[in-house]
Amino acid sequence: MKNPSQGDTHAMDLSFLRTVPLFSLLGEPELAMLAADFSPFEYKKADAIFWQGDPTTELYLVRQGKVRIYKISPGGRETSINVFSTGHIIGEFAAIDRLPRSATARAITHCMLWRMDGDLFVEHLRKLPDLSLAFNRLLVGKLRWTAEFAETVAQYDAAGRLLHILLLYNEQFGVVLESGTRYKLELGLHQDDLASLVGARREWVNRLLQTWQRQGWIEYRAGSIFINDLSRMQQERDRRLEVDPKDRLIEE
Repeated sequence: MKNPSQGDTHAMDLSFLRTVPLFSLLGEPELAMLAADFSPFEYKKADAIFWQGDPTTELYLVRQGKVRIYKISPGGRETSINVFSTGHIIGEFAAIDRLPRSATARAITHCMLWRMDGDLFVEHLRKLPDLSLAFNRLLVGKLRWTAEFAETVAQYDAAGRLLHILLLYNEQFGVVLESGTRYKLELGLHQDDLASLVGARREWVNRLLQTWQRQGWIEYRAGSIFINDLSRMQQERDRRLEVDPKDRLIEE
């Protein structure tokens, strides 16, 4: 982790803050107040930003790169929760409830994050009604994601869950190669990470990716996923709703 010099960072790019949904309702003076309380930090790939159980309360804004949020079971098994990228806020739960971190955050690419002390952020919420409204919307959005993820786990088999999560991330992070058909997903996730996202074994995820690659839907190259047939993937995901529950135990 590296804290860049304040010189070039406290021209804290207000134009970027305006693009962040959490701050989109604020005017120039309010954005300048917030910028003054952010400090920039760099993280190398695989650096931990915070650990599950930490007593820290800082909130982070992702300026550049991608961050994986995951939980660790008592037995040491990781379960990925989500991936966040430019413009996303992470760590806000602890800033509000001041409880130990509920999950671990780790850089999956080189990252630049802006960090704010939790107490300072709460003070801004008290002073700025538009920020409080936008923050409530952010929390509702994360709750919707959680509800959709829980529904996915309940309704789909392992293959359906993997297809569903890849299609969701394609909506957020996909780079268009051919509109409506071909996309590139730079998630920086290994097969172990993908397996933990959908609650399946790594061997099963590997087998699925190989099968889909032979069928021409997907290519997987060291963390980069190329979607070659978007509509076929969507059709297969929807078909997976019909898989007999007995077969799910066999597959997973």
